[in-house]
Amino acid sequence: MKLVTGGARSGKSRHAEQLAANFERVLYIATSKIFDVEMAQRIAHHRDSRPAHWRTVEQYRELNAVINERNCAQEAVLLECITTLITNVMYDAAGEKPEEEWDFELIEEAVARQIDILLAACKACPAEVILVTNEVGMGIVPENRLARHFRDIAGRVNQRLAQCADEVWLVVSGIGVKIK
Repeated sequence: MKLVTGGARSGKSRHAEQLAANFERVLYIATSKIFDVEMAQRIAHHRDSRPAHWRTVEQYRELNAVINERNCAQEAVLLECITTLITNVMYDAAGEKPEEEWDFELIEEAVARQIDILLAACKACPAEVILVTNEVGMGIVPENRLARHFRDIAGRVNQRLAQCADEVWLVVSGIGVKIK
């Protein structure tokens, strides 16, 4: 498993796609959900920019359904992106409650369950798995409660993924540096 991390617009997605392009077959797992027109446009742009022969699955939960022992050893599985997955699981776990009533301990447990499923799936999968995530720990402490909890949860998830990964790439200004 390879983990590619970096800040927003750092070039991490392009770097991960270059790693995947070394394989004849690629399964691209998109974790985004369409919430508004702008997000729909972003997703359409990403779809259009990927090679036509790459298969795409849009999913962020129960990833063992698409990452498993049935994947081909000659393919790459590229998951874009972990922090979007975390966001979606957080909102799912919180339900309809207002943010000031969120139980972040229970929310983090829900996120951890999905990461457990993902890591077990990656271990069982013979394909090269490439995970993309945002580095969230290089900025200032966020002003609001939700953003602070998101940063903390994402930071702990990223540490866990990096520990399990065979390779970790940090991408800054379009340049990937292998750090593990």
